[in-house]
Amino acid sequence: MNFLGLSGFEIYTWVLLPILIFFARVCDVSLGTIRIIFVSKGIKYLAPLVGFIEILIWLLAISQILQNLSNIYYYIFYAGGFAIGNFVGIIIDERLSIGTVGVRIITRKDAMELTNALKNADFSVTAVDAECSKGNAKIIFTVVNRHDIQKVIKIVKKYNPKAFYSIEDIRYVSEILPSHVQPWYKKNPFYFLKAWRKGK
Repeated sequence: MNFLGLSGFEIYTWVLLPILIFFARVCDVSLGTIRIIFVSKGIKYLAPLVGFIEILIWLLAISQILQNLSNIYYYIFYAGGFAIGNFVGIIIDERLSIGTVGVRIITRKDAMELTNALKNADFSVTAVDAECSKGNAKIIFTVVNRHDIQKVIKIVKKYNPKAFYSIEDIRYVSEILPSHVQPWYKKNPFYFLKAWRKGK
């Protein structure tokens, strides 16, 4: 059967194989991004599994390139898959929102309403008095899941829109913290599926 005048072998060589290389590269680079995230968050059981699948897919893609070193056409699909794989990996990272972060809020305004609003939203809050170059200030610190960052920022902007805040990744969280700020893999191993569905 011909397709646009091409034989079955030519269809495989110029259509199917380049597409296979492209999607294999997208998959392995995306998995590589997830693996790095797992490693950085200390998820030691899932990271090796993802790495195993990642390298198998990479070997599939690179083996086809090595068999066709003189074909620049394949190089383009290989490089394109790598580029798109990075983009997909970033999207996956945003959807999963893995890990916990520390939010530090510095404000010169009376922070009582802001502190109470964070507590009412079930966030653990620590507030201390401080001094800045312009006078007295209040520092508020809380630890939340990454998918709760926007909720915290919304509360800050509502009660003190001029407050300065910074967000930092936290690798480990003490067990004494409330369960809602515990890493998802300690609460529910299928939490990341819920996070993905919420992101749709």
